[in-house]
Amino acid sequence: MPHSHLPPHPVLSLHDSQSRATVPFTPIDPAHVKVYYCGPTVYDLAHIGNLRAMLTADVLVRLLRHVYPRVTFVRNITDVDDKITARARANGEDIGSLTQRTTEEFHQDLASMNVLPPDIEPRATHNIGEMQAMIARLIKNGHAYEAEGHVLFSVGSFPSYGALSGRNPEELEAGARVEVAPYKKAPGDFVLWKPSDADQPGWDSPWGRGRPGWHIECSAMSHRYLGDSFDIHGGGSDLLFPHHENERAQSLCCFPHGKFANYWVHNAMLLVEGEKMSKSLGNFLTIRDVLAQAPAEALRLLLLGAHYRSTLNYTQAGLQEARKTLDRFYRALAAGPVPETDVPEGVLQALADDLNTPKAIAELHALAAQALAGDRQAAGALKAGAGILGLLQGDPEQWFKGDASDEDAAIEALINERLAARKARDFAKADALRDQLQAQGIVLEDAKDGTSWRRA
Repeated sequence: MPHSHLPPHPVLSLHDSQSRATVPFTPIDPAHVKVYYCGPTVYDLAHIGNLRAMLTADVLVRLLRHVYPRVTFVRNITDVDDKITARARANGEDIGSLTQRTTEEFHQDLASMNVLPPDIEPRATHNIGEMQAMIARLIKNGHAYEAEGHVLFSVGSFPSYGALSGRNPEELEAGARVEVAPYKKAPGDFVLWKPSDADQPGWDSPWGRGRPGWHIECSAMSHRYLGDSFDIHGGGSDLLFPHHENERAQSLCCFPHGKFANYWVHNAMLLVEGEKMSKSLGNFLTIRDVLAQAPAEALRLLLLGAHYRSTLNYTQAGLQEARKTLDRFYRALAAGPVPETDVPEGVLQALADDLNTPKAIAELHALAAQALAGDRQAAGALKAGAGILGLLQGDPEQWFKGDASDEDAAIEALINERLAARKARDFAKADALRDQLQAQGIVLEDAKDGTSWRRA
């Protein structure tokens, strides 16, 4: 619920891809904000590029929930796709078991990154009836046609095609890597339904046994759960054309009295050590690859350290830097009691300005400096401000110890041995044990009530 005792909420502005401008966000219904994001095609582990889109959505939805009383966030699962069919065949496994396993892995990876789950997570295969109903409607009102077991959307029937991505029809045809097929009336026409052979997943339809095209899936799922008009549609900039352009065309032609999405939010791509991420370059990183080397919060902070619309360069040095920043923030929290406070105005203002996460993080640095200088109110503000970014969710003591493991038990045993040596006044042995721990990167802090430790 909005906090009535706070100063008036900052006016939220977002960069809308369709108007190509940063504009004030005005919800269709301030009592209920509706957001749709394209989720994963589930045939492989999520990579850090996928994660960037999911994190952008996460911060956006956290902010909206802070400001508005009710937010419905829908993020789909694409579980019918030719890539899935090919991967299942290559693995010698059933499509259902591949998509089930990959969906579970996706959920685990996002949970480990503290990305909140959507309110509704429709699966394409559970919405085939909705897709078929939309396709039938598009045929009926002259925006689609049947040809050789396929149903195609007629791009020429929709005058504003190209308005979202800002391309004119000539550019669209040149840039679309269009599949030339004899049954198409125009090269840019795209598939709504295609025939399936015996080895491919398929459903009975008025046009024969087949499966949906990719674009119709999101149009049908967003309509089912959010209606003819909703507030925000988001995803990676790679989806702007053709996927989102085609979704917009189908949905507006099917439901001409609606607006489909009022605002379009697209995050930029990321590089790895300055190069485009690709399997052929050997720099393809899954979320799990990174979490094997660093805590999840370090990866989260690194990705939020660049504005979502700017290209982000993921580097090992950047990951280490993010870890050091979190060390400083957690030290600020550990220095004394942390009172509960509201999200600080500076952090809110930064996020309200088109999700300016770098500016919000700069605010956290200033609060950490005040907290380290003894201001415990600033420590509370640091925790609250980091919370809306999904950061500083751990226990400071645990953060400095790192992941609990057998190693921890060995460290505790050495500390107890050192305490026993000190009690027995064998200071040479106690000092030797301290040095041994220090060589392992363990810093001891002796206090009246015992000895605590952290990793250096």
